[in-house]
Amino acid sequence: MVQEHTQVILYPDNVDKNYRIILVILRPNKQLEKWEGHKFTKEEATAISGIKTVLYTDQLEPILHACMHHADNVYLDTNENDRLDTSLPRTDLLFVNEIKNKYPLHTYKRSAVLTKELRAIKTKEEVAILQQAIDITHKSFLRVCKFMQPHVFEHEIEAEITHEFIRNCATRHAYGCIIAGGDRARVLHYVENNKECKDGELVLMDFGAEYGNYCADLTRTIPVNGRFTKRQKEVYNACLKVHLFAKKLLKPGKLTWLNITAQAEDEMNKQLLNIGLLTKEEIKNQNPLNKACRKYFYHGLGHHLGIDVHDIGTRNTHILEGMIFTIEPGIYIEEEKIGIRIENNFWVTKSGVVDLFKNTPITTDEIELAMKK
Repeated sequence: MVQEHTQVILYPDNVDKNYRIILVILRPNKQLEKWEGHKFTKEEATAISGIKTVLYTDQLEPILHACMHHADNVYLDTNENDRLDTSLPRTDLLFVNEIKNKYPLHTYKRSAVLTKELRAIKTKEEVAILQQAIDITHKSFLRVCKFMQPHVFEHEIEAEITHEFIRNCATRHAYGCIIAGGDRARVLHYVENNKECKDGELVLMDFGAEYGNYCADLTRTIPVNGRFTKRQKEVYNACLKVHLFAKKLLKPGKLTWLNITAQAEDEMNKQLLNIGLLTKEEIKNQNPLNKACRKYFYHGLGHHLGIDVHDIGTRNTHILEGMIFTIEPGIYIEEEKIGIRIENNFWVTKSGVVDLFKNTPITTDEIELAMKK
C-alpha cells in the first residue's frame, strides 16, 4: 500500500477495542483524483492492510484527542538512520513537535528504538519481495554484460539498466546508480556517469532495483572488452576471496558485524600481501585501529539491507536469524588506476546464510562467459 499522508496509530491497551489499531488515510476527492489518480476508500484500505478501523485524515483529531487523554506513554516515530542528513527540515519532526506542544505533560519515547529491532529481522514474506528486486537487478546485470563493449559511455550503461528495471516493473532505482569506468572506479560515490569506457579498462557498476519498497544492492566490476587481463584477474580474485571469507562468517551466533569486519580486514591484509600491494613489515607495524589494508580498502564491509538500501540496524549486536546484509569488499589502487568492488546480498537463516544473488555471475570466468556476444 503506497499512498501519501498515511499513518498507523497503535494503542494496544485501549479500552475501546475498535481503536487499538487505526489506519489513517486521505479522504478520496474527485477533483484531486483528476490530477493525481485514485485514492483508497476505507474498504480498499482494509482489504489491503487488514486493519478494520480506518479513518480519513480530517477525522483524526477528535479520536487522537480522546486517545491521548487516556494514555500515559506516547511513542513517536522519527527517522533514525545513521546516514540521515539531519540538517534538512523534516516532516516527521514537525509532527513530533506539534504533538508535544499540544500535550506537554505526557511521557514521550522513541518508537524508532523498537522499529529498528523489528526492521532488522525480515520475515519470509519480506525476503520474497526483496528477492523480486534482486531478480530484476540480476536481469539488468546480464543485459549490461551483453551490451558492454569499448567506447560505450557510462550513461548508456545506466540507460540499459533503467530500461530493464522499468520493463520488469521495478518501482525505481534503489539509490543513485554508480557506473565508473577506469580510474573513476576509485571514487566510491561516483555519480557523473558520463565518460567513455575504454578498451582494456574495467568498469565498476553499483546499482539495485527497488520493488515493493524493498531495495536490492549489487556491485560488479567487469572488463569493458569482455576479457580480464592477468593483473585485473589477480586483483579481482583477491577481492573475491575476501568476499567469500566474510560470507562464511555470516551466521547466527555471537559475532557482531564489527567482529566480521575486523576478521575480513585481516583476510584483506593477506590477500593484498599475496598480490604485492602490502609487505609483511607494513602488516606487522600496522595500527590496529587503522589496519594496513585500509590504504586500498577504505570503506565498510557492508550494511543492513531492506526498506532502505542502508537499512536501519546496528553493527555491534549479535548477528540474528532473519537479518539481511550486503558484503562488499573493494580494492582501489591509485598507482594502477584500478577500482574493484564485489557485492551480493545475504539472508541470515537458522542453518547459515542464503546468497540472494547466487545466480548472478561473480567469478571472472562466469563474467567473461556472460559477456560473450
